[in-house]
Amino acid sequence: MNNIALGRYLPLDSKVHAMDPRAKIMILLFVMIAVFIPAGAIGYVVIGAFILACLFLSKLQIRFALRAMKPIIWMMIFLLVINVLVIKTGRPWIEWGWFSVYSDAVFQTLYIAVRLMFMIVLTTILTATTKPLDLTLGIEKLLKPFEKVGLPAHIIAMMISIALRFIPTLIEETQRIMNAQASRGVDFENGSLKEKVMSILSLIVPLFVSSFDRAEQLANAMEARGYDPNKQRTRYKVLKMHGIDRLGMFCSVCILGVCIGIWLL
Repeated sequence: MNNIALGRYLPLDSKVHAMDPRAKIMILLFVMIAVFIPAGAIGYVVIGAFILACLFLSKLQIRFALRAMKPIIWMMIFLLVINVLVIKTGRPWIEWGWFSVYSDAVFQTLYIAVRLMFMIVLTTILTATTKPLDLTLGIEKLLKPFEKVGLPAHIIAMMISIALRFIPTLIEETQRIMNAQASRGVDFENGSLKEKVMSILSLIVPLFVSSFDRAEQLANAMEARGYDPNKQRTRYKVLKMHGIDRLGMFCSVCILGVCIGIWLL
């Protein structure tokens, strides 16, 4: 469980922890939009500096945030192989018979990898500095105006919060099932293609069964406590914006404006 970063809340005493969850969600949204704008190296340097500042203010270690990148390493390697085989533009870096590696293939992979890294680190900062209940309340407050057009703000916020909350639990459950299956002689690394498929099935089936069982337990617990998403609810905690919240949103809007300006120029 200590190796899980994404979706894990760390109760630290920092300025980012004390911020309004609505402000953190809006900052995440603005910076996410900026990440997808083709602003080049300058834009990514600005975004990277902002993310490092957020890590510093939240008292999170860089290695903790980068730990969330582990699940996508193999995906990046697979993407690099596909790009090397498909993209044949730019300068040729390696030429060996029919096999060749062009600069655009590598740059395109790095381009996507940096985007994914920024998005995952930003999401990790949000979940590590915001309690699940506060995150639910912040999402619900932001979606509240859309209830006039029939959008169930509270239900959507609750679904997102539960999904984020159970990411570490599912990862832990996966590791537990893998250890149990390995103790029974299942080999997830060696063997033929058929044997590997069967070993994966021996992992997926109990994981789905366990997930549905947890979902049923959660639903029964919520019903036993009289939870009704359609009823009017009162809140013990009232959200209030402060100066640091407005400053953070202003900085994220400036970053978005800088990226848009670089793109247009």
